[in-house]
Amino acid sequence: MSIKLEKEVEERLIGSIQRYVSENLDESIGELKARLFLDFCVKEIGASIYNQAIRDAQSHMQDKVAEMDGTCYETEFAYWNKKS
Repeated sequence: MSIKLEKEVEERLIGSIQRYVSENLDESIGELKARLFLDFCVKEIGASIYNQAIRDAQSHMQDKVAEMDGTCYETEFAYWNKKS
């Protein structure tokens, strides 16, 4: 599954990259260089971050499923016990 960013997100990230380079590296890069760098980051780093996020989500969901026994439990055959 390839990571596809929304157009607005991509544009904001390009601006952020340009600002970062300007403020931290005392360089100025154009939109094309920032876009190429973003493309590299998404392709090279994005999959690792995505996969970790999936693992984190799976772990969280497994914890929630494990809690279901305690939170989603109703005593069975309790009618006559309440009458006594």
